[in-house]
Amino acid sequence: MPTMDKKGNAIAIGDFKTGYKIVDRSGINIMRDPYTEKPFVKFYAVKRAGSDVMNQEAIKIGVFG
Repeated sequence: MPTMDKKGNAIAIGDFKTGYKIVDRSGINIMRDPYTEKPFVKFYAVKRAGSDVMNQEAIKIGVFG
């Protein structure tokens, strides 16, 4: 992948279906918070996901600007 500075722009073009994969992790973490807003109880939920480049030849990145 080409390097770019803060002022440059980049675009990715290619076949993302074969080149990139997004995976959902199983399970949801739920945290109970009874202290922040009395007399209410807050709940925070977190769902994790991951991704990775599977085929670098399927995606090309162009830097311009």
